[in-house]
Amino acid sequence: HPSSSGINAEYGERSVMVHEKLNAIPGIKCNPLQGAMYAFPAIDLPTGAIETAKAQGMEPDFLYCSELLEATGICVVPGSGFWQTPGTYHFRMTILPPKDQLEVFLDKLSQFHGQFCEKYSDVSPLGS
Repeated sequence: HPSSSGINAEYGERSVMVHEKLNAIPGIKCNPLQGAMYAFPAIDLPTGAIETAKAQGMEPDFLYCSELLEATGICVVPGSGFWQTPGTYHFRMTILPPKDQLEVFLDKLSQFHGQFCEKYSDVSPLGS
């Protein structure tokens, strides 16, 4: 069995990498993970995405997570299920996958986030 110190060091490396890569994505901010198995980054969403989600009767972070799943196959949990501050948007992701898989995920997330923000930057669901 691997030693617990080896496992802790591996998770420590993952948490630092996830923190750094999330914060390198424009519009995503994440606090240091401090021993948690999850990251809970804040996401800046364009007004068009917020309005589109509300017009469809859903939380904006749910729209984001649903489109992330459809576009990439990656499943994260909307922050609206975790008592986030009203008017802020987050998602929860695990850092348990192997480091190479986390790197692929974070690269796909970065690409998706840019495309999502571009898609909704000029959207007005009311047609105005």
